Amino acid sequence: MDSKKSLCAYLFLLPAGIVLTIFFFIPFFQTIHLSFFDYSHDVYVPEFVGFSNYIALVKSPLFIKTILNTFYFLILCVPFLVIFPLFLAILINQNIKFKNTYKILIYLPVVISIVVVAIAFKWLYAPNGLLNFFLEKLNISQIGWLSDPKVSMISVALVTIFKGVGYYMMIYLSALMGVPKELYEAAEVDGAVGFKKHMLVTIPHIMPMIALVSTISSISALKVFVEIYVMTRGGPLDSTKTIVYYIYEKAFENLDMGIASAGAVILLFIVMGFSILNIFVFERDKYKV
Repeated sequence: MDSKKSLCAYLFLLPAGIVLTIFFFIPFFQTIHLSFFDYSHDVYVPEFVGFSNYIALVKSPLFIKTILNTFYFLILCVPFLVIFPLFLAILINQNIKFKNTYKILIYLPVVISIVVVAIAFKWLYAPNGLLNFFLEKLNISQIGWLSDPKVSMISVALVTIFKGVGYYMMIYLSALMGVPKELYEAAEVDGAVGFKKHMLVTIPHIMPMIALVSTISSISALKVFVEIYVMTRGGPLDSTKTIVYYIYEKAFENLDMGIASAGAVILLFIVMGFSILNIFVFERDKYKV
């Protein structure tokens, strides 16, 4: 009987296993295989070079800069995407009028294509765009939102934040619905009100969801591409060039599949590192034996 149950469980897992094999494991091992070849001289007859592509990337100042840019982008986005949506979720979870209207308005950017959002913000950031128009009316000098290396990454990060706030807010709302009201009542009896009540009850109760949001937003920030491609193409002066855009540039513009594949493998290990870090920071107790 137990063997039949086990067989049934494996049959249910089989479709997911097939999909993962086709769309993840096979491409993953193919990427590792490609990373050991040099395609820069002949795309059709690559030369086996071993770990030379990895060594070249580690020694490349541009690749190191893309890694630093990617982490800078992560630092700009992730703290805001973890904290601000939680703040909004707590506010909307109260007994207020037009609650559903607020949810729809905040979630609306999520359903809009990221390409559309990036193009709209690119228009806002233009030298003669709406933002600089208002600055001019306030007698403030124009800002090169996408042309100034000091500001460009912040401008791109604002697009990602604008697009993601509603999504993470809904995740938090689903978690807040599971917090027993009795806990809040008990906290109020003990004298905890307002912010202190949420620190004592809300935050500890939804900590697994905070961990999930931290992980998802971090991985998304590490893989940012569309905003960069649409708005800056990695400029100015490579100030917004991230790892994924660097991989795209090497693979599809320079046709250097070896370097691009090596970069993709390095990115995979960076993402895995963040996932492991999440386990140790947020969910360490769950995996104790």
